[in-house]
Amino acid sequence: MHSIFKIKSIFMAYLFALFISHVSDSATPKPHLTIYELIYSTEENLSPGYYYDTPSISTYTSEDNPVSWEEYSVREKTMSHLPNAAKKPIPPLVRLPTNHHRQLTTVLEAKALDFSFPSEHERHSALSDGRYNPMNVLPVDVDVYSPSNGKTQIYVTIPRFDKGPPYSLARVRNPGPRHSGIQLEAYPDYSWHRSYGADCDGLTSVYRVKIDACNRMWILDSGEIGRNHTCPPQIVVFDISTHRMVHRYRLPGTVFVRNYSRLITIAVDITDPPPNGKCLKAFAYIADATSFALIVYDMIHENSWRVENRFTYPSPLFSTLTVAGESFQLLDGVFGISITPEGLGLQRMLYFHSVSNDIQASVPLHVINNATNFLIPDISACLGNFTEVGKRGIQCTVSEMSPQGYLLCGFFDPIALVGWDIRTSYTAEHRFVLAENAETLQFIGGLKIAPNAQGKLEVWILSNRAQKFFSGTNNFHEVNYRILKCGLDELLLGLPC
Repeated sequence: MHSIFKIKSIFMAYLFALFISHVSDSATPKPHLTIYELIYSTEENLSPGYYYDTPSISTYTSEDNPVSWEEYSVREKTMSHLPNAAKKPIPPLVRLPTNHHRQLTTVLEAKALDFSFPSEHERHSALSDGRYNPMNVLPVDVDVYSPSNGKTQIYVTIPRFDKGPPYSLARVRNPGPRHSGIQLEAYPDYSWHRSYGADCDGLTSVYRVKIDACNRMWILDSGEIGRNHTCPPQIVVFDISTHRMVHRYRLPGTVFVRNYSRLITIAVDITDPPPNGKCLKAFAYIADATSFALIVYDMIHENSWRVENRFTYPSPLFSTLTVAGESFQLLDGVFGISITPEGLGLQRMLYFHSVSNDIQASVPLHVINNATNFLIPDISACLGNFTEVGKRGIQCTVSEMSPQGYLLCGFFDPIALVGWDIRTSYTAEHRFVLAENAETLQFIGGLKIAPNAQGKLEVWILSNRAQKFFSGTNNFHEVNYRILKCGLDELLLGLPC
């Protein structure tokens, strides 16, 4: 009874604050506050006239010092009428009841994927020789490119876990939501995929991509059909505005295990970004999920090295993945990779975790970016620089870092997108649910933060019900795949998407 009363009190305080927050006094000078000064714990700080709660974040307001929704955002915008008393250390965020969490905007949802072909003859040929099997495809990743003078381009990956996908990197063609299928076209064109790994100058099996600040798409091609490496894994980089290849790097046999390694995730750190940099210096970090390692690629020196230790391994205690009541076995290593943003005044770290483990780990960039630290294959190399940040007690999938230092990850229990402020300890009281939906967020395979045409950052998600694909229980009469989005500011501040 006490907890119900407490929840009702929080909700009433929220409504009261929302009402008074629309009163503003433009003549009053506006002190400058960042998001770090705006976030407070709901339960510890909720008191009349001082703090009010949004679904995930609490903010200062009072009748004498009202604050409007429009006067603050995650990007250090100005906020009116806040006295110095509001500027105090940030207490932990807390998880609120499920119905307070944001519902993401559905961009596309579908029961199946609709692959386009250069001709009907080619479609029938691919069906007859097994290169195309509509029942054996699973979209995994999503990324978007929004030119200032054009429409948002949505890209998805469809890895070749076996024969089935006629191509493994595609651009979405749909003009709007469809329930029968997500319409795809091969990217950059069909010729890059048609050989099915026979031509290693093409693309064999793309797991994930990353579009960087230089408008380049980094493509991680695992080089395998099923578990056979028909080609060496490679990184292929395209200028997304011209759709032309600008860089290619084939990984040497010293950094992967032939016919065993499966490279599934790529994160990119541009060390000379625009507008002042020339986009020549970059490091790429790659997850080898099945031979349990990280691979680092130094673009300017065209050199790569392998990092393997106890933090890159799975745990048998977390090898059973249960999503929406359906379980399957997966003993995979590193899955999610994220990087401390520039400009936070923090030591820059590489954050990573294995999907079949509950440990969140990190290592300083200056350590892992130094190839001489890992010249000799040794699981104890620089081990003292690797840190167990904390444990979740549950698995999570891919991760993404916001410019403000919030690490996002797709959790399995709850089935939710969960955030964590990297300035705090990685404990349950410091993790907060941003969006929770047991139907639409089943297995988040793709997670990106990208600017829209106006430069506003948005969170994009691809969910795919992978548990049904791997357990063989797919039902193509139901919606299986979804592409969702929400403004980053709205998501972090608990506002409608």
